[in-house]
Amino acid sequence: MFAVSLGEDGAELRPLEPWHAEEFFAHIDRGREFIGRYVGLADVVGDLEAGRTFLREYADKAAADTGRLYGIWADGALVGGVLFRTMDVAQGTAEAGCWLEPSAVGRGLVTRAARAIIDWAVERRGVHRIEWHASARNVPSVAVARRLGMTRDGVLRESYLRRGERHDMEVWSVLAPEWRAARAAQAGPRP
Repeated sequence: MFAVSLGEDGAELRPLEPWHAEEFFAHIDRGREFIGRYVGLADVVGDLEAGRTFLREYADKAAADTGRLYGIWADGALVGGVLFRTMDVAQGTAEAGCWLEPSAVGRGLVTRAARAIIDWAVERRGVHRIEWHASARNVPSVAVARRLGMTRDGVLRESYLRRGERHDMEVWSVLAPEWRAARAAQAGPRP
């Protein structure tokens, strides 16, 4: 198993796999209402078996190279995750997303984790376009897209039905050349 450090605070990014089902379900249960405000994951993972099924589906996506799922661990506990909900390597596109429980909010964990998976997708898998879809009401998720240097492509008006309410969905994206240029600018000049 591997882990990617997310910084000096000891947070790590790791694959989230079926054998994590109990830890995953406990994590979702801790943050169910918070996570569920905008993300359907809280409703999909209603019990341990549903959590195991969700993790198996993403293990199958990873095996087929059509998606990925990673957990964010902080202080030894699973507190959130990032994923490629869809990934089409042949077309060079992927849709990234995230979730986080309330105890981990405000630490930059999602932004750091999303940077790690986008770096991987662009540099290792050759993905050209990464998308980020977020309810216009989900201010923290929209802020992550901005911090990642994404461009807002547009708004899909009332396109997402969530718990009986229609939400406008913002679509953000970054292209591989933009991503590389921003990463090079952050690294600064080389001696």
